[in-house]
Amino acid sequence: MKHYVYILKSQKDPKQFYVGYTTNLENRMEAHANPEPRAYTRQYAPWKLETYILFQDKLLAQQFEIYLKSHS
Repeated sequence: MKHYVYILKSQKDPKQFYVGYTTNLENRMEAHANPEPRAYTRQYAPWKLETYILFQDKLLAQQFEIYLKSHS
């Protein structure tokens, strides 16, 4: 199975980034394009995919996501 860690950049506020993890990047991008009313990403939509990294190992992907979110 493929595991993706991705970074989105807000087109509304270019200083805002979002880091996420998913196993289906295409579906996840659609979800970000149509966020639910209370979703964090709604306030900074629309988003542009800046980059993504594909992992074969789920744990490694999740650890990398946590690392990116820690602002290290």
